Amino acid sequence: MSCDAVALAATLWLTAASPMAATATPAVAVSAPPSSVASEPLFLDIVKRADALKTEVDGWKGKDGPLPGWDTFAQQITELSGLDMQAHLLLKARGTDGDLKCILRGISQDLPVRLKEVQDAADTRARDMALKEMFWLLRDNVEVITTPPTATSGT
Repeated sequence: MSCDAVALAATLWLTAASPMAATATPAVAVSAPPSSVASEPLFLDIVKRADALKTEVDGWKGKDGPLPGWDTFAQQITELSGLDMQAHLLLKARGTDGDLKCILRGISQDLPVRLKEVQDAADTRARDMALKEMFWLLRDNVEVITTPPTATSGT
């Protein structure tokens, strides 16, 4: 499965599923879940940055006029995108987590697209919609790292 397909599937799953939702017990035995990377410095940094940016985005919803701190925000999104790609490459080099690796690559590619959508929004309503999409992408960036892995993908 391509990384883009995995990233899309994960985004849809994260949007639809609550992290607290009960999971069904698999009928087939599976190997031990992969180890979590959430406590590693690079991944902790990504979570911290994405969470802070998510809070900033949430504060901008419904506001008219220029967004305060936009240039700094845009720079931080660019940096976060680079960190997500760095994490993707680290996991790829390890060969340990196919799904997370692909999801992080997808988020890295989507962040600049969402940033441009916010910047190019024609009016407050369009900007709010773009901010909403940016919020969910940043939320996903936090959750894919902090949600404990449950199974290997086999890729």
